[in-house]
Amino acid sequence: MTTENTKVSYDTLIPNNVGLVSDRRVLKGLEQWHPEFLNWWHNMGPDGFQNVPVYLRTAVSVDRDGWAQFGYVKMPDYRWGILLAPRIEDRTIGFGRYLGEPVWQDVPGEHRATLRRLIVIQGDTEPASVEQQRHLGETAPSLYDLRNLFQVNVEEARHLWAMVYLLHKYFGRDGREEAQELLRRRSGDSNSPRLLGAFNEATPDWLSFFMFTFFTDRDGKMQLESLAQSGFDPLARTTRFMLTEEAHHMFVGQSGISRIVERTCSAMLENGLHDPYDIERIRTLGVIDLPTIQRKLNFHFSVSLDLFGSEIDDHQLITATYPVLKLEQGRIKSVATAAMPALNARLRDDYERECARGVDRWNTIIRKAGIPFTLSLPHIAFSRTVGEFAGIHADPQGHILADDEWDQLKHRFLPTTDDEAYLNSLMTQVLAPGEFAPWIAPPGRPIDNKSTDFRYVRLTS
Repeated sequence: MTTENTKVSYDTLIPNNVGLVSDRRVLKGLEQWHPEFLNWWHNMGPDGFQNVPVYLRTAVSVDRDGWAQFGYVKMPDYRWGILLAPRIEDRTIGFGRYLGEPVWQDVPGEHRATLRRLIVIQGDTEPASVEQQRHLGETAPSLYDLRNLFQVNVEEARHLWAMVYLLHKYFGRDGREEAQELLRRRSGDSNSPRLLGAFNEATPDWLSFFMFTFFTDRDGKMQLESLAQSGFDPLARTTRFMLTEEAHHMFVGQSGISRIVERTCSAMLENGLHDPYDIERIRTLGVIDLPTIQRKLNFHFSVSLDLFGSEIDDHQLITATYPVLKLEQGRIKSVATAAMPALNARLRDDYERECARGVDRWNTIIRKAGIPFTLSLPHIAFSRTVGEFAGIHADPQGHILADDEWDQLKHRFLPTTDDEAYLNSLMTQVLAPGEFAPWIAPPGRPIDNKSTDFRYVRLTS
């Protein structure tokens, strides 16, 4: 691997390690896009906190070690930049029709439309999540969590910049127009929604936010890992560095739900409650009952599975096979399918296994507390709107249900209006240094080795 372009240059308005200063056409286009981005950020970014200093990390290098520095910055002043991982000399394409050929430094004409679409879809998810989360600061359970929310937000916006750079650099006028559209669409807007369904869902509470960062950002990680293998080298290098930042987003989700589960279990034990289904009494303690956590888990896992698309793609067939679950004559069966078109199913299975490991960690907390309850991932056929199982009803165990059965039972599987109302009642802002809302435990480890009562967000001078 080369060591060129590992440091971030600040010699233009836009920090970068791609030599923007000598690429006047692209630099001019991005400088024109910059004020429109800031206008979007002010209108659709974190509401009510634009002018307060936040203790954020900012990328200063793409080296594996020492790539970021921490410091206070007001979010509109955050140095969003263009960062590509170092080029690997003599890198070749690792699979498929072009196996062993040199990677592409420019866009092949026959793949132009497909690559542009991939970049646009990836780019569209980044501002969408910021829009979904813009009001969460109003109900932050602590300064620690508020800061983590903002760190996720600014890095999602930087990932938007990463995709916009590729559109400007490699796709000419079409790319510039697509970059404009990324700022025009809005999450949940009926007239101009975001491109993928999960990114039009509301994020009304912090349990939803932690589920989103655990499940949906993990899906994003899997997609980025796939793009990091792209034969189009600038895309691969861009996503390789994005993965470095994405790890924190998943940590926020994993640790956030762990802290909720921990607080629920400890509150139950402190009050002599051992039945996890005694929801009325548990809720009087001001914590989130485990069945509600399970229903939220069911929803977010299924919505995130839809992001993988159909189980079977239109890739070229090869001789290897891979087992894929399919619906045949009203029953779910495992069917041996050509491996190349089943790439989505294989990637989704890897995702499911990784999610299961996270759920196991939450169950360890419950098991140590001696509470008879086990969180679990629902079957991949449960509550799907995309792919092989769209249009059918299945319970979390994968049993096919008739429409009337589903209508009678769905309240057991998915969040109810009562669940949402209760969660909303818990969402009160706690912003005193070192204090936490009563439904979530303090973190196990701080950010940047700071003390528990560190002022991660300076709300007053």
